[in-house]
Amino acid sequence: MLLFRALIAALLVSAPAAGLHAQDAPEPAERKGDSERDTISIGAGVAVIPSYEGSDDYIPIPAGAIRGRVAGFNFASRGTILGVDVVRDRSSTGFDIQLGPVINFNFNRVGRIVDPQVRALGLRRLAFEAGGFFGVAKTGVFTSAYDTLGASVTVLADITGVHQSYTISPAINYGTPLSRRAYVGISLAGTWAGDGYARTYFGVDPAGAVRSNLPQFANPRGGFKNYTVGALGNYMLRGDLERGLGLYLVGAYSQYQGDFARSPVVSVAGSRNQFYGAIGLGYTF
Repeated sequence: MLLFRALIAALLVSAPAAGLHAQDAPEPAERKGDSERDTISIGAGVAVIPSYEGSDDYIPIPAGAIRGRVAGFNFASRGTILGVDVVRDRSSTGFDIQLGPVINFNFNRVGRIVDPQVRALGLRRLAFEAGGFFGVAKTGVFTSAYDTLGASVTVLADITGVHQSYTISPAINYGTPLSRRAYVGISLAGTWAGDGYARTYFGVDPAGAVRSNLPQFANPRGGFKNYTVGALGNYMLRGDLERGLGLYLVGAYSQYQGDFARSPVVSVAGSRNQFYGAIGLGYTF
C-alpha cells in the first residue's frame, strides 16, 4: 500500500487545503518478507505554505503525521486528509490495488490570512469533506525490486454546507530507494473543483468588492484548478528505511488555472504560482 502512505503531504498535516490532497510522492518501499507486519510511523516538523489558496504571502506552521498498518489494513494522514486502505493485497507480482474512504478538514481561509484585502472579504467556516480514493501501484519497475510507480484518484465532497461542492485529484507518483537509508520520490498531480468551491474561495461578490477594494468576480466557474509537481527526500539517521529515525525534506510547486487563476484573490492580491516546503523527523516502529 505504497502510494497511499505518501509523506510529501503527510508533513503538511496542519496546512490549510492548498492543493496538496493527493499530490504526493510515495514513501520508501517495504522490504519483501516484512510487508505484512504491523507498523506505525509518527512524524513532526515545520512547513512553509501560502496563507490561503492563491496567496503570495507565506506562513510557517507546525506539521505532523501518522501512518501505519494493523492486521493488514493501512491507514495514514496526508496533509489534512485521513484515510484507510481497505484492500489487503498479497500479490506476488508487485501490483497493489488501493481503495478506501477518506475524510478531510479544509482550513482554507479559516484564519491566518496575511493579505489585508483578502482578509477584508471575511473568513470561511471550516469545511468537513468526505469521499474515497482508488489507486494502483507496481513495485519493482525500473531501478530495483523496490522502486514504485503508481497512480491514484481522490474524490472529496463537502458535507457541511460550506462550499457545497467537490474536488477530484488524480496523481502519478514514482519513488525509489537509493540505499537502505536513503530514498527519493517525485509526483505530478492535478485538481478539479466544482462551481461552489470556486465561488466560496475565489469569488468576490459586490459587497466584498467594496470592503476589499478588489474587482468584483462574483461567479467564477469550476474546472481544472491547479497542477502540482513535488519531490520528497528521506534519509534515515538511525536504522534503515524499514524501521528507525528519519529526516524528511519536501518541496512542491503548484500553478492555478482558469477562473481560479483569474480571480482577484489570486491575480491581484496573490499569485497563481504557489510553493510549499517542509522539513521534519519521523520514527517508524
